[in-house]
Amino acid sequence: MARPPLRVPRWPAAAPEGPDFAAIRAEFDVPEEFPADVLAEAADRAAHPRLPELDATDVPLVTLDPLGSKDLDQAVHLERRGQGYRVSYAIADVGAVVALGGALDAEARRRGQTLYSPDRRTPLHPPELSEGAASLLPGELRAAALWTIDLDADGEPVHVDLHRARVRSRAQLDYRSVQAQADAGSLPEALALLPRIGGLLEDRAAERGAIELGTPDQEVEATPDGGWRLVLRGDLPVEGWNAQISLLTGRCAAALMLEGAVGILRTLPPARPEDVERLRRLAPALGVDWPADAGAGQVIAGLDPAEPMHAAFLEEAVTLLRGAGYTPFDGARPEQPAHAGVGAPYAHVTAPLRRLVDRFGTEVCLALAAGAEPDPALRAVLPELPGLMTASDRRTREVERAVVDATEAWLLRGSVGRTFRGVVVEAGEDAGTVVLDEPAVRARCAGGGLEPGARVEVRLTEADVAARRVRFEVVA
Repeated sequence: MARPPLRVPRWPAAAPEGPDFAAIRAEFDVPEEFPADVLAEAADRAAHPRLPELDATDVPLVTLDPLGSKDLDQAVHLERRGQGYRVSYAIADVGAVVALGGALDAEARRRGQTLYSPDRRTPLHPPELSEGAASLLPGELRAAALWTIDLDADGEPVHVDLHRARVRSRAQLDYRSVQAQADAGSLPEALALLPRIGGLLEDRAAERGAIELGTPDQEVEATPDGGWRLVLRGDLPVEGWNAQISLLTGRCAAALMLEGAVGILRTLPPARPEDVERLRRLAPALGVDWPADAGAGQVIAGLDPAEPMHAAFLEEAVTLLRGAGYTPFDGARPEQPAHAGVGAPYAHVTAPLRRLVDRFGTEVCLALAAGAEPDPALRAVLPELPGLMTASDRRTREVERAVVDATEAWLLRGSVGRTFRGVVVEAGEDAGTVVLDEPAVRARCAGGGLEPGARVEVRLTEADVAARRVRFEVVA
C-alpha cells in the first residue's frame, strides 16, 4: 500500500533551545501568516456555517489522530452488515466553507498543504476553520462528505454511497490509546471492527501487489528538558488499519471518477522490470528470501525493518516507487490510471483540511455521486492542480529534510572525534549512508568496502550546524 495519506507525526511543540526552524521556513518561502482578506473571509464563514439538509448525526462517529491534533479531517464508524461490513467515513466538507475563486481558495492554492515543523504548524487554511468551524471536533455539529461503503465478507466493496450530511463526532481518540485498547481487547464500539476490517483490507492489498515499505521515519520531537531529539518511528498496527480505511475511500473515489470520466487521480507507474530484477538479485546477499512465484510487494510485506539487512533491502526497494504524480482527466480515461503502491486506481479525497487537491477531488465525487456534472469552474481548475501540488510537495520535502539535517548537526555539535555504532543502509565505491543506533542520525560515511546491512563503527568528522551537515568515517 502507500504511506498513510498526509502523515502527521505529532502536534507541534515549542522548546527554548535548538535549531532555528523559523529560519528554515523563511529560507524555503513557507507562508507563515494569512493576509487580512483571507482572515476576514474565514471569520465570515466560521460565523455563518452552511449545514446540509441530510442529518446523519445518528451515526456514532469518532475521530482517530495523533494525540493533541485539532485539524480533524476524518471521522469513522464500523459495523457488521449481514455477512459483510459497513464503513461510514465522514470527511470535513471544506467545499462548504471555501468558495471557488475566493480569497480562501487563492491562498490555499498558494500553500498547497499544511506543513508540520517540530515547533509550529503552518496550516493550509486559517485555524479558525481548520481547527474550528470546519474541523470534526467532538460534540460539534459539522458539515461533512459522508462516504458509506459496504464491504463483503472478504473486504471487497460491493456498494458505495456519498452525500453531503451534517454529522457529530462522539469522541476524539488518539493512536496510542486506541492501540492499547486494541491490545487489551477493549476497543470502543465505533472501532471494535478496525483490526478485522483493516486486516482484510491489508490482505486484499497484498493480493493486488500493493507495496508498503514500512521503513521507520526520522522525526524531531521536543524533550521534557526543553531541547530536541531525533527518533525513528514506525507505524503502530492501528495506524496501518486506519490508513486502510482512507485508502479504501480513495479507491472508491477513483472508481467514481473513472466511471464519470472526470477527476484527478494520484498515480504511480508500475516498477520498471529492471529495478525489480536488480532487487531480486540483491535479495540473497541481504538474507531476504524471494520465492520464484512471489511479487515484490509480497516479499517486502514479510520483512522486519528493525533487522539491519532487511532495512538495507528496503532502502534499495525505494526505486520501485518512483514517479508518483497527479493525473487530471476530463472526457478521456488516463492511459495509466493506477497507483502501483496501492495496487489500484486511487485518489486523494480524505484530508481536505490539510491538502489542497482533496477538496477538488471531493467536489468532483459529490457531483458524480448525485448524478450531476461537476461545475465547469471546478473542472477548469483540475489541470492546474498537479503543478500546485508538485511545488507544495517539493517545498514540504525540502523543509522536512532541512529540519532533520539541522537537528542532527545540533545534537552532534561538540562531538567531533567520537565514535558511534550503526548500520550501513546504502553503499557506493568510496562512501555510503549509515543510520546510527543512538541518536537516530542518518548521514554520509566515508570509507571503501561498505556492505549494505553491515554493522559498523564510525567516527564523527564534521557537525556543521550552519551548513546543516554531518559526516562520518569508518573506524571498523
